[in-house]
Amino acid sequence: MKEYSITEIHRLMEQGGLTAVALVQEFLDRIDAVDRTGPAINSVIEVNPDALAIAEELDRYFVDNGKKGLLHGIPILLKDNIDTADKMATTAGSLAIEKYGGQVKEDAHVVKRLRDAGAIILGKTNLSEMANFRGSRSTSGWSSRGGLTKNPYALNRNTSGSSSGSGAAVAANLCTVAIGTETDGSVISPSNNNGIVGIKPSIGLVSRAGIIPIASSQDTAGPMTRSVRDAAILLDVMVGHDPTDTVTEAAATLTPDYSVQLDDNALNGARIGVLHDKFGQHQSAEPVWEATKAILEEKGAILMDVDMEYPEDWGASRYNEAQEFTVLLYEYKQGLNYYFATREDSQINGIADLIKYNEELADQTMPYFGQEHVIAAAEKGDLTDDQYMDAQKDYDIFRENLGNLFKDHNLDALLGPSGGPAWVTDLVNGDSYGFSSSQLAAVSGYCNITVPAGYAHGLPIGISFIGNQFQEKRIINLAYAFERANPVREPPEFIPYL
Repeated sequence: MKEYSITEIHRLMEQGGLTAVALVQEFLDRIDAVDRTGPAINSVIEVNPDALAIAEELDRYFVDNGKKGLLHGIPILLKDNIDTADKMATTAGSLAIEKYGGQVKEDAHVVKRLRDAGAIILGKTNLSEMANFRGSRSTSGWSSRGGLTKNPYALNRNTSGSSSGSGAAVAANLCTVAIGTETDGSVISPSNNNGIVGIKPSIGLVSRAGIIPIASSQDTAGPMTRSVRDAAILLDVMVGHDPTDTVTEAAATLTPDYSVQLDDNALNGARIGVLHDKFGQHQSAEPVWEATKAILEEKGAILMDVDMEYPEDWGASRYNEAQEFTVLLYEYKQGLNYYFATREDSQINGIADLIKYNEELADQTMPYFGQEHVIAAAEKGDLTDDQYMDAQKDYDIFRENLGNLFKDHNLDALLGPSGGPAWVTDLVNGDSYGFSSSQLAAVSGYCNITVPAGYAHGLPIGISFIGNQFQEKRIINLAYAFERANPVREPPEFIPYL
């Protein structure tokens, strides 16, 4: 099946060579052939039974009115922590949530925007259970409801988390585009491991209402696509003010036109801070990093080595996420309690119920790892506790220092490794993460985009452009120009073992 872009789909529709019904059917057939059987990558946790009916309605609309919006007739997969008011459940991959209240009655704000733009919600994708914030030995891509998602480039390799299914499904061409969510690395890392483009937007651009949370300081939904242009189009639709999520007040003053003026020459004269040795590296990925820098300079970018000053008590080293983990635990408790309290017809009313039902179903929900993070969060106090307030002070210092880094060097972006080659999946011992630069944008709330840069042993390697707050347009253009200069992405071949 051809890897259609959004632009190609619309051109074919306008020429009469493609309908939304035909496209949805192609993807449904491919999901059966690739996700369920064949390589069986297991990335789609549930297919929307109404997808073809919705496509029929949109085809009729197109005949009478033309395109409904930027995403008319585009089949999209959503991570299974994003609410949809339809026949599909929203469970964050949890059997406990599915059993005791998986159905919701209202679309998440971002889903409403997708539907208004003409998108077809094709289904839900598997994820690392509870967005990879349940236990200390978790395996990315595994959930008790969905099982294990496999990396389409090498089936024994990991998809990374927590938007594992979204990353694998886009790479395997099971949809046009997908939505993931990130707290720290959960869009960027699976995009890296699956060889696709991923955007972690600035906090305040995209509403979190109707998304099962981890941390209000850091949570956001983001596009996961096969090209920068498609990611920009998707972000154009996702951005918007939501009165129920007050952090999005800033979005009311912004014009989401990220896909309108994509510039092949955006790298010329761009000032980019290089953070290579701040996060570690992988010997096999080093040639990709060096080639990336050479391409950027060839296209006129000005590269400079920079350093990030961390708060004194951030941890024993800059790789220690002690303060971040503290904030996540406190906000996890508050966020889950609020989310479930507003979820109608659910027998789970808060974090204590989730713990109880996980224990009740332990043979199914916890065969490989536990729920230490959920229990630790439940034991925390409220957001006025000194421990939380002290950690937030370090967050303020972190943001200030990062902002000063951009200001002092007059930077357009920071350049960092998105990650190394995908590791071998190990359900017994859990993940073997190598390195990532995602924490900078995650903790600060700034924006980040990863784009494929090359391969190591046939496994994708991505590069990240990290921007200042609400500077999505700038980093998208930098990534677009790099992608045009370095069009390396190749579809996966579903190698059984590497």
